[in-house]
Amino acid sequence: MTWSYEIKDDGMTVEELLRTEWGLGKKVVHQMRMAKSVKNDKFQEVVWKEPLPKGTVLQFDLPPADSPYEPKHDVELPVLFEDDHFIVARKPKGMATHPNEVGQTDTFINAILGHIIRNGGSYGEHVHRLDQGTSGLLMVAKHPVAKNVLDRMLEQKQLVRDYEAVVKGKVHNKSGTIDFAIGRDRHHPTRRMVSQTGQSAVTHYRVLKLMEGKSLLHLTLETGRTHQIRTHLSHIGHPIVGDTLYDGPPTQDGAYHLHAFRMSFIHPFTNEKVVVEDTAR
Repeated sequence: MTWSYEIKDDGMTVEELLRTEWGLGKKVVHQMRMAKSVKNDKFQEVVWKEPLPKGTVLQFDLPPADSPYEPKHDVELPVLFEDDHFIVARKPKGMATHPNEVGQTDTFINAILGHIIRNGGSYGEHVHRLDQGTSGLLMVAKHPVAKNVLDRMLEQKQLVRDYEAVVKGKVHNKSGTIDFAIGRDRHHPTRRMVSQTGQSAVTHYRVLKLMEGKSLLHLTLETGRTHQIRTHLSHIGHPIVGDTLYDGPPTQDGAYHLHAFRMSFIHPFTNEKVVVEDTAR
């Protein structure tokens, strides 16, 4: 895995780029140092603590990495963005993001790993998750450095994720913010609930359309807690239609409408703004 990166700030060192700018963990940085993975544009080794002038081009050469998942080759998922570092693809509702038991291979990451291997790669790791009943965009890292960088970006709220949901009742405020901590429901193995002792969780919403007894909402996550949108909407009295786990009215097919339709971020290796939108929602 080889790619180029241009230093954007005068005086930055390789050490600062990896640890501060990209937020890589000690293990990954150590592996890169031992593998002599960073060279200049003449493919010569560089001194990691030497200040570099703005515009210096570095060459990164990573050894191949393997993924712990078994590839599934008979399922082709729609890929909406792909380069040497990331994939953003659409997960259908009803498909799990990753295996939850030994031997399970019918998940999103198994199918995407099959796509990666068919195209000459060997590594794929999901950066975030969607509930099995939620459809939409998921991001996958194609090498361990990208996974490290994206984990940090997710933690620092630099990956913006937008959703649409159909909820029970008419939401009268045109927009708002739901700011309630979320924790486990002690009385249910998978359900979450608003809890003062839980993790902070913030969801922004905007009403797109009012319908007979329902509302279509645009939602943006500021945090990414398990079942965050589902828990928050239920808590304010507007559960997602069909989401019976969170007291939503049942639907004929048992499905609920929560779709991750857009993702935007600054690409950490090219510094370009990337916006991926699923127009098939």
